Amino acid sequence: MDFNLTLIGQSIAMIVFVWFCMKYIWPPMMQALDDRQKKIADGLAAAEEGQQELERARGQFDETIRESREQSAEIIKQAERRAKEMIAEAQQTAVAEGERLIAHAKSEIEQEANRAREALRGQVAAIAVAGASQLLGREVDAAAHQDLLNKLAGEL
Repeated sequence: MDFNLTLIGQSIAMIVFVWFCMKYIWPPMMQALDDRQKKIADGLAAAEEGQQELERARGQFDETIRESREQSAEIIKQAERRAKEMIAEAQQTAVAEGERLIAHAKSEIEQEANRAREALRGQVAAIAVAGASQLLGREVDAAAHQDLLNKLAGEL
C-alpha cells in the first residue's frame, strides 16, 4: 500500500465532509431531536397530569354520588316521617269527627227519647182520663185536673 495523493485527497475530503456535517447538518438535527424529545416529554407530562385529573374527577364523582345517596335517603326518611304524621293526623281527625258524630247522634237520640216520653205522657194522661171516666161513670174534666195529670205524668 502506497501512501499517495489519492489517499490524502480522500482524507481531506472526509475531514471537510465531517466538518461540514458538524457545522451545518449536526446542529439542526440535534435541535430537531431535542425538540422532538421535549415534545414527547411534554406529552408524557400532560398524559400524567390528565391521569391525575381523571383520578381527582373520579374521586369527586364518587363523593357526589355518596352525597346524593345520603340526601336521597334523608329525603325518603323525611317523606316516611311526614306520611306517618299525616296518617296520625288523619286518624286523630277521624276519631274527633267520629266522637263529634257520636255526640250529635246521642243528642238526637236523647231529644227523640224526650219527645217520645212527652208524647207517651200525653197518651198516658189521655188514657188515665179515659180510664178514670169509665171507672167513675162520668166525664172527667181534663182541664180541671191538669195539676194531678201533670204530677202523674212526671212520675211516669
